[in-house]
Amino acid sequence: MNTNWKQIQLNDFTKTFTLHGQPIFKQTFKDALKFHAPGLAPVCDDSGWYHINTEGQAIYSQRYLRAFGYYCNRAAVIQDKGWLHIDISGTAISDKRYAWCGNYQDDLCPVRDAAGHYYHIDLDGNAVYDEKYTYAGDYKYGIACVMNSAKLFTHIDKKGQPLHGQLFKGLGVYHKGFATAKDDKGWMHIDYQGNPIYPHRFTVIEPFYNGFAFTENEFNQKCIVNEMGQVSVL
Repeated sequence: MNTNWKQIQLNDFTKTFTLHGQPIFKQTFKDALKFHAPGLAPVCDDSGWYHINTEGQAIYSQRYLRAFGYYCNRAAVIQDKGWLHIDISGTAISDKRYAWCGNYQDDLCPVRDAAGHYYHIDLDGNAVYDEKYTYAGDYKYGIACVMNSAKLFTHIDKKGQPLHGQLFKGLGVYHKGFATAKDDKGWMHIDYQGNPIYPHRFTVIEPFYNGFAFTENEFNQKCIVNEMGQVSVL
């Protein structure tokens, strides 16, 4: 069977995989997650967690306490000694074990060590910079959010260098050129230099969607703000 993995659907309630509405595997699973590139899905049965191909066959013999989807041909899994990443052959990418692993994005991944420190690793499991953080998020468009020991956020590039050097009480990833950020006065949108693009502050904010973002102000009014800072109360 030569099945396009993108056409395989997962029923989250029954944990069964279907193609054009029909079950495609004879075996049943206790739990499962959907297929990801290059066409592999994490599943769980009485033997534990592992990954299958589009024919329902296990791609390796190992079993894990938990397995997650493949991203950048790397999957996070959990075993007794800790978290790690495996490649599409099921081989661990390094000997390191972590207290937690994220998913790879932009060929980089956040991890947490036994001491509770966050940092990013490359596809071979090597740290991409020396700094350790209280929290680190996924990379998107080559930029990631990190939080320091004072619980203040900033953006770093793929080498771990500060993007703009500004610190915020809250921070989101960049989306279409702007990121959400929070200072002492509230939430706003900032540019790549870390500067607010308008003077307003909000209690609730979303990223821009086709030039407009949903917000809520200090008076609990639902609003829309555009990239020029013009606000419309809904």
